[in-house]
Amino acid sequence: MSRFSSRKPKVLVLRTAGTNCDKETAFAFALAGAKPSTQHINQFITRRKILAEFDILAIPGGFSYGDDLAAGKILANELKYRLGEELSAFLAIGKLVIGICNGFQVLVKAGILPGNLKKGLKFKGNFEQLATLSGNDSNKFEDRWVNLKPEKSRCIWTKGLKEAFSLPVAHGEGKFISKEKWVLGAMKNNNQVVLRYANSDARTASVDYPQNPNGSEDNIAGICDPTGRIFGLMPHPERHIWKMQSPASVSYARGFEKAPGLEIFINGVSYAKKHL
Repeated sequence: MSRFSSRKPKVLVLRTAGTNCDKETAFAFALAGAKPSTQHINQFITRRKILAEFDILAIPGGFSYGDDLAAGKILANELKYRLGEELSAFLAIGKLVIGICNGFQVLVKAGILPGNLKKGLKFKGNFEQLATLSGNDSNKFEDRWVNLKPEKSRCIWTKGLKEAFSLPVAHGEGKFISKEKWVLGAMKNNNQVVLRYANSDARTASVDYPQNPNGSEDNIAGICDPTGRIFGLMPHPERHIWKMQSPASVSYARGFEKAPGLEIFINGVSYAKKHL
């Protein structure tokens, strides 16, 4: 175990114009035992802040730059072209990343997810985009709860989550599409598909709208990179950290009993305490 295991891992909750889930994400990390800091990306572009100071990078939900070109694309380009060298070093030494909703869109469009599928586990820093998240098949913004089935995957963030659970979604461009067929095949072979949209009985084989809120191929709701340390998902775990937040809360015990969303943050923080 790392000699730093008793310290609180430092989490960067990255924000920019249009980000609107940064405070909730920071709060969830604090509950999980981390030390979150919400910072604007310009702090890093101007080098007033250094990414290497942090153990975990979290890119929260929202509408970065108003999704002006496409959801997450401008922030993805900033990471890729303004902070690419620093981010590559951050990833290469095994630090953690989570991208939620708009953050997932950013990671995919920056080429950070699904990762270097042909080049092994170590991040090479080439930022090749192999997938995208496009407009929902419903042609409207989907804002509601969905059922999710955890898959057997490499992802450290979902360790121990075996039963189906629910999280809210809030997006207009959440349809996951691979660039080519081999990409999806490689992800499945590498156990990188982390979460799938599911029916109420947790089946994923024949999930249609509205259970699959956006039409994602293979019902994909979340994926990781080949190392399992970089995780992106469209649903919002920071909005279900206590069971009483669920529409089904009438069936839960009253009080602040932790929900599956909080378990995701706890897993990331626990990994950082042990390994970073």
